[in-house]
Amino acid sequence: MFGPFLGALPANANPELWAKYWPRTDFSRSEVPFDEILNGGVPKDGIPSIDNPRFIPVAEADHLKATEPVIGVVVNGEAKAYPLQVLIWHEIVNDEIGGVPVAVTFCPLCNASLVFDRRINHPEKGEIELEFGTTGKLRHSDLIMYDRQTESWWQQFVGRAIIGELLGAELDMLPVRIESFAKFKERLPSGLVLVPTEENFRRYGMNPYQQYDSAWQPFLYNGDLPDVVPPLSRVVVAEGRAWALDFLREKKRIETPDGLILEWEKGQNSALDAAIIGEGVDIGNVTVRRRAGTGYEDILYTVDFAFAHHAFHPDQPIIFE
Repeated sequence: MFGPFLGALPANANPELWAKYWPRTDFSRSEVPFDEILNGGVPKDGIPSIDNPRFIPVAEADHLKATEPVIGVVVNGEAKAYPLQVLIWHEIVNDEIGGVPVAVTFCPLCNASLVFDRRINHPEKGEIELEFGTTGKLRHSDLIMYDRQTESWWQQFVGRAIIGELLGAELDMLPVRIESFAKFKERLPSGLVLVPTEENFRRYGMNPYQQYDSAWQPFLYNGDLPDVVPPLSRVVVAEGRAWALDFLREKKRIETPDGLILEWEKGQNSALDAAIIGEGVDIGNVTVRRRAGTGYEDILYTVDFAFAHHAFHPDQPIIFE
């Protein structure tokens, strides 16, 4: 049975009605059909972003199980882990790491863990720093964010403004690892770990989307589905190519002719399976790197649901054998 955020019903697109709640959003500027945007069942900021995040040293994070998933971020030598047990309830963390303002985001419905630089170049105002919140709306079952400076609407999956003053602007995405807490702790023992600002605000550690990644159909999604893998199976995407996670798990290591190295290792729970995140099925740890001199460097990659990848990148085939 799905959790409280999965009780929504589709609503007809109505920019005139939206404007009553979003008077600062310029709905005359849009690059997507309004009928693709659905009500996700919560109002503006109904899923509250974390804007003043709190952290503890990794050695003190004894509330996390070793196999729990975190988004591991390293910028200019500073390392932070953002557990999905927190992000599943907030979806956006506005933070700064290594001197860079970032938005750490997680869309549970697409399994999309993405980290963006919050700075953009405004056509009139020059560089501005944005702060993000949740609109309560979905497109292709993916979180639509908004920035609090212009109230433009942004598609989380691609980091692009799709409605409003900043239409067409794109956020730079940062390379991160979606990894188990044990993996993060091993490679970055002096890192910090995000903890809830208010411990009892939500049921942290619980999964409100129980068994979602074994469902037969994505929530509030009516688009085409991939024809080679199940829609809610995971794919690893890097540099315009996608590999089925099950295929990578079978191979353990894939090296492409142009030097990408994809590796899979057991030991990370799905955040979208069991009622308790730390008891979720093992989906494993993925790294994607490239040879650099005598070593390796991490590159930008994502691990998303196949239907979402297909919705936003229909021309990118999924490698499954």
